[in-house]
Amino acid sequence: MQPQKHHVIIGTGPLGLWVAEKSIQQGHQVTLVNRSGRLADPIAASVPVVACDATQPDEVAQVCRDADAVFHCAMPPYTQWPEAFPPLTQGILEGVARTSARLIYGDNLYMYGDTHGQPLTEDLPPKATTRKGRVRADMAEMILEAHRRGDVPVAIGRGSDFYGPRVIHALFGQMFFEAAFAGKTANLLGDLQQPHTFTYIEDFASALITLSEHEEALGQVWHVPNPPTLTTQDMVTIFEEALGRPIKARGTGKVIMAILGLFNPFIKETREMMYQWEQPFVVDHSRFERAFGAQVTPHKTAAARTVAWYRGRLGID
Repeated sequence: MQPQKHHVIIGTGPLGLWVAEKSIQQGHQVTLVNRSGRLADPIAASVPVVACDATQPDEVAQVCRDADAVFHCAMPPYTQWPEAFPPLTQGILEGVARTSARLIYGDNLYMYGDTHGQPLTEDLPPKATTRKGRVRADMAEMILEAHRRGDVPVAIGRGSDFYGPRVIHALFGQMFFEAAFAGKTANLLGDLQQPHTFTYIEDFASALITLSEHEEALGQVWHVPNPPTLTTQDMVTIFEEALGRPIKARGTGKVIMAILGLFNPFIKETREMMYQWEQPFVVDHSRFERAFGAQVTPHKTAAARTVAWYRGRLGID
């Protein structure tokens, strides 16, 4: 077991909470940080939750003053990324730079843009033309530049579309499971027969902790390990097995998304990312595997855990 470290996790969404839980399992001291200092999740009974405006470097530096590793898992609302995400990340960078901690950033894959079905590797250039893709590209460069200047040691871990316990807003999130349990049709995105890499949220968290433990991870981007890539329809079938009943699912194309986006800002923001769901979207994590190994949760095991968690959340026997 690693010597006990102090992990400060900024952001109490599903990724931040799983980083906290995995850190506790490994014997580390944990502090959770969000804007309110309040948290409904049961994990709050065992770890402190500290209020902090992460856009303010002074506040970040104070809550991270004795941290060994800081995990940037914070994210503003999906519809507010261009205006809210960069100042949040800048505040975290500047604050952590005033400490002796290393910074681990939980990123996604938007910055690569449309690769026309080419597998995603870490050496692809950031060619995103979407609003959210450009934001992610700019923030990743901001973080890596801070490392190159010697301001703060950083590592970036990138996950694909994730699912699992605590994951509410996702393709396989609450809307999907509400429909599945009720026997209604679940609306998914794009062509369900296209291969698509999905990241299990617990594996994402474990990978970020691994990056925090290795000097050779610093200053670099890493794709976190994932189970083998399947089609979206294959994933539905796996969830059917875990649920013990058929699931009716249909793909939603650009035209329907455009219409729905007239009434729903979240759907409107999602539409520009549809290229990910209309062609192969396959993530290569071989670089991480060669450096640190790749212990991943099989999709069937992950699906069973996810369905069990949603049974409890939705109050279904």
